[in-house]
Order: sequence, then structure tokens, then C-alpha cells
Amino acid sequence: MSKVLDTPEECLATAVAMATLIATKSPVAVSTTKQSLIYSRDHSVQEGLDHILMLNSVMLQTGDMKKAAIASMTKKPVTFAKL
Repeated sequence: MSKVLDTPEECLATAVAMATLIATKSPVAVSTTKQSLIYSRDHSVQEGLDHILMLNSVMLQTGDMKKAAIASMTKKPVTFAKL
């Protein structure tokens, strides 16, 4: 998400809201997203796609996908294990 904000206070509030949202997500997903962004910055599009394919296959082996699916179906918050 990209936007221009009018004041430093608005910028801080928006950053805190985004950080709070990211903190509710699977730590495995957040970590692999960071890895993919960093990797893709210095590699070709195809290499980046291959890299995310590999990372996604690793993420599917954690219990986070099952927890997220159940939480989505039951409309309840989810608590993910720490890394």
C-alpha cells in the first residue's frame, strides 16, 4: 500500500495500524514474504517466481495454513506459534 499523508502524526498512526495488521499474520508467512522481497530485488522475475514457489512449498508444511483456514471459517481470531 502506498499513500501520501498530510502530517507526521497521521504517518505514525498509519504505520502503527499496518504493523498491527502484519502482527496478526502467520510469522512464517511474514518471514518468507520478507525473504522473497529481498531476493527478488536482485534477481530476474523468473528467479523471483521460482524462489517464491520454493518458499510457498515450505509454508504449506506448517500448521499455520490449517489454523488460518479454521479461523476464517469460524470468524474467530487466530493465534500463530512463534518462529
